[in-house]
Amino acid sequence: MKSTSFDIPIALKQLITSNQAFTHRVVPVSKQGNTVVFKSDSDTPKLLEKKVSILLGMPLKIEKDTQVNIQSYLVANYRKASANKARLDEGTFLKQLLQTAQDFNSSDIHIETYDKRCRVRFRLDGKLKEQYTIAASDYQGLINQIKVKANLDIAQKRNPQDGRITERDGNQEFDIRVSTMPTIHGEKIVMRILKQDTEAVELSQLGFNEKELRLYLEGIKMPNGIILISGPTGSGKTTTLYGTMKLLNNEQTNIVTIEDPVEYLMEGINQMQLKEDIGLDFPSALRTFMRQDPDVIMVGEIRDKKTAEMAIRAALTGHLVLSTIHTNSAWATISRLIDMGIAPFLIASTLNTSVAQRLVRKLCNHCKKQAPITEGILPIDFKQKDAIKKHFESVGCEKCYFTGYQGRKAIYEIIPINAALKNHIKNNESQIEMYLAESNLNTLKSNAIALINTGETSIDEVYALLAN
Repeated sequence: MKSTSFDIPIALKQLITSNQAFTHRVVPVSKQGNTVVFKSDSDTPKLLEKKVSILLGMPLKIEKDTQVNIQSYLVANYRKASANKARLDEGTFLKQLLQTAQDFNSSDIHIETYDKRCRVRFRLDGKLKEQYTIAASDYQGLINQIKVKANLDIAQKRNPQDGRITERDGNQEFDIRVSTMPTIHGEKIVMRILKQDTEAVELSQLGFNEKELRLYLEGIKMPNGIILISGPTGSGKTTTLYGTMKLLNNEQTNIVTIEDPVEYLMEGINQMQLKEDIGLDFPSALRTFMRQDPDVIMVGEIRDKKTAEMAIRAALTGHLVLSTIHTNSAWATISRLIDMGIAPFLIASTLNTSVAQRLVRKLCNHCKKQAPITEGILPIDFKQKDAIKKHFESVGCEKCYFTGYQGRKAIYEIIPINAALKNHIKNNESQIEMYLAESNLNTLKSNAIALINTGETSIDEVYALLAN
């Protein structure tokens, strides 16, 4: 079980910023009337008490605790910014919010209001965690600040709106995509942080094993055809596409993209932002691309028959097309295209490689512990129980901020569309499990089982894949 002994209630935790907590090594732990009780490992707690009381403008008292315990409180509840990272200007809660999200390496910020309370949650490694509560009287002011920065209409509260904010973090700019949604208690805002740094986007570092990487690289070496990557929202599809374009990007190749939104800016690639309100959708962009002498075309997502038809037309006329699609497996992509109304022979003629992927959290190597495989830990319909030799559980420690996990990796299912599979597609045959087994191709499930056996992830993290 994960340790929760160093958790601090949200209302207390937000009384002090991460920077203040680490600088003074103090943490708020309880409240006695109007006085907040802090803990610190300082040798002069009374002197620190006066200093922090003036700094925070509140009555407080500081109790002495061990250095080990204070460090555990700090890492469990706050994140320290890198020493080389410049901070956003202090001053407003919004600026503090954005900086903290950067420190936490959060992908999304959720700001939401309910009948009796308002809260802020961060998405960390794919999971939402409550970080702040907001007084109801302050909530609308925060929403208006965000809408002003995103160039949205603050008077419009009944319809959803979408906007964008650009902030600077040291020498690097990052974009924040803002989405508002009316609810019965007021507007909810989700801010997605789009980091425009492609330095770390390398195919070899995303999670492919040696065989899968070889199969994928074989597909993108083709001068024409379609590479499709499937998976749910947040599974890393776009990152894989950017890693692919980074590899293909050179002075001999004309790469054009239509994206919603443009998540990374890449030198040498012609990127276009989707603007459906003026008629610039995926099909119309693809028609334009055909007159731009492209070698490689990236389409953010194949959503409908029109887009699929244009992608197939581009592939048939000698272009390499990269795109994503929402399906549960690599082979289900074919069924999805057929359901859209695409003729099987056209799919067989153009599809080079079908990929499915998921992102899974990696267990912390410092605190994970091996556990017995007990009744009920695996899905009821899981038929490969003997394939799992051992498994590890998350625990939580300083190194992983008491989450039990450190970082994520992608797992893949890659099906190269060879002559045998082209015949399966033309004949509209959906059952190819036997073929995949005979071809020794890894599936999402088999890769999940491998990660459990090596102790890289937990059964809980890949439970849904085992149940399929």
